[in-house]
Amino acid sequence: MSDKIVLLVEDNPDDEALTLRALARHDLADQVVVARDGQEALDFLFGEGRYKGRDASILPRLILLDLKLPKIDGLQVLERLRAHPPTRRIPVVILTSSGEARDMRRSYDLGANSYVRKPVDFARFIEAARHLGSYWLVLNEVPDGEE
Repeated sequence: MSDKIVLLVEDNPDDEALTLRALARHDLADQVVVARDGQEALDFLFGEGRYKGRDASILPRLILLDLKLPKIDGLQVLERLRAHPPTRRIPVVILTSSGEARDMRRSYDLGANSYVRKPVDFARFIEAARHLGSYWLVLNEVPDGEE
């Protein structure tokens, strides 16, 4: 898969807009799919619900996952991703306002690749998104033929 698809799982419209702007500004994704709750994220990944019929073998290169989500929270989403072989190795960056140590520990216990607190300042947010995107989409590219 040559497309750089990013799945952004975010229920806050302001944070969604900032993240989309940051990704676009640095050309870090060919396509960004936005899920506004945990159930929608899982439906996209597994080709269920409103995404029934979507080719679930086409997976994002990166998932930016908020923790505090409606319906199914981010930790539950992460747990389901890591339990399913096709989604087990997708890099997941927790991008959250939670500074609680237990959220961070639990995220890493469940297989998160990174845990980043959302900066409040727009310039810092843009810079954080650029670094995240560059790291996970460029430095962690899967060698040809191994997807």
